[in-house]
Amino acid sequence: MNATALTTRTPGTANSEHATAVRPRTPERARSAVLAATRIVVSFLFTLHGLQGFGAFGGIDGAGTGVPFGSWPGWWGSLLHIVAGALVGLGLFTRPAALLCSGAMAYAYFTVHQPMALLPLQNLGEQAALYSWIFLLIAVIGPGSMALDNLRRRHRTQH
Repeated sequence: MNATALTTRTPGTANSEHATAVRPRTPERARSAVLAATRIVVSFLFTLHGLQGFGAFGGIDGAGTGVPFGSWPGWWGSLLHIVAGALVGLGLFTRPAALLCSGAMAYAYFTVHQPMALLPLQNLGEQAALYSWIFLLIAVIGPGSMALDNLRRRHRTQH
């Protein structure tokens, strides 16, 4: 099997002459670029959500109200959204920052949304669930291209 195609073999055959389908793999460069674009867009939206906690974009009530200074979990969660979300967006310390974002959203889902109803559609927890899973994926897979972590890694290997 060559490196650019995934071959599905007919059961019971051992050679590639009897391959039933050949699907080209997505080039690594394209996969990395799509991952980076997803990381940047998701973290940008996450950061904006954090800014709402401080009264931006209509605040938490649509009238510009922010969460009280130092309150748990609202103020600290908003700060985490901004700082960790920006780090993920820049691709700097991406894996730990994405893991922190994922955990924060899992916490939000299980403490705020899940007690209201079982399913995310019923408890308004779709955003928290999606952010949690997407950031977990980024933490596991890494930042993709266009990340400052890649520059840090290159710099470390050169010195």
